[in-house]
Amino acid sequence: MNRREFTKTVLATSSAFTFGRFSAPGLFAGNSGNSKKASKYIDVHTHIGRYTFGNKNLSPKQLVEWMDEHDIEKSVVLPLVSPESTVYLQPPSKALDAAKEFPDRLIPFCCVDPRTAVFGNAKYLTQILKKYKDQGAKGLGEHKVGLLFDDPLMMRLYGSCEEVGLPVLFHIDTKRGKDELGLPRLENAIKSHPNLTFIGHGPGWWASITGSAKSLGGYSKGKVTEGGAIDRLMDKYPNIYGDLSAGSGANSISRDKEFGRDFLIRRKDRLMFGTDYLQPGQAVSQFELFDSLNLPEEVQASIYKNNAIRVLKLDS
Repeated sequence: MNRREFTKTVLATSSAFTFGRFSAPGLFAGNSGNSKKASKYIDVHTHIGRYTFGNKNLSPKQLVEWMDEHDIEKSVVLPLVSPESTVYLQPPSKALDAAKEFPDRLIPFCCVDPRTAVFGNAKYLTQILKKYKDQGAKGLGEHKVGLLFDDPLMMRLYGSCEEVGLPVLFHIDTKRGKDELGLPRLENAIKSHPNLTFIGHGPGWWASITGSAKSLGGYSKGKVTEGGAIDRLMDKYPNIYGDLSAGSGANSISRDKEFGRDFLIRRKDRLMFGTDYLQPGQAVSQFELFDSLNLPEEVQASIYKNNAIRVLKLDS
């Protein structure tokens, strides 16, 4: 090969590399872009915007940058629309817009307060939910409403979600999604809507990991006893899952690590990783906690990613 032929070959190779680099964004894109290599986690519980007094605003870009720092491939963005749920309401449009900005990273949910006047007719409620689903919403939540969990208005909303095919990520405590020890109202909703996926979250839900629960508010401490409502419901109903986010989720596992590790392994097909990240600089204990448990790889794969992919139909 003479010098002229050698030079032409080098230039052609360089051009091909450059073209390939800029025409294959999934291969060379920066972590904060729309494409991201396969990572350790899918986070089923985040928020954007401002949440409450003293809370710093979190933009979609800041959320994605934080995800990059923590090996999170995708995150669910949850709106909040009920007056009891947050000081600053977060409408579904914000979550949908964030997902348009980062379509390969952010997963939008929608949210509807069941007391909204126009939804006196379930037909209209179903139509609204269908519109949200058509815009990309993968579920309804965070469902955090100051009513009994099986109030007729709540049950009507569950029926519309069941019809449309939107999983419900709910919050239970003593003020929102109210229930009683043993979660009988949640059970009524679950068994009344067998084709609707429910995803549990919040102090009331996670307090029910133990058979000795005394309250559905706050973070309980001490050893976990057998016979908790969560295990009972998961044994009985295939459509109930758990969201491991927030202090309540972390506390449910860390309060009794021996039971917590066994629970994660036994319920590996019913639990999903989440953080409840909602402001810059927020401490999140889930990463260190779960790493400390030395979970089997198949358990990690199910909880950290695969269950979310399956339940939210992220591969379709």
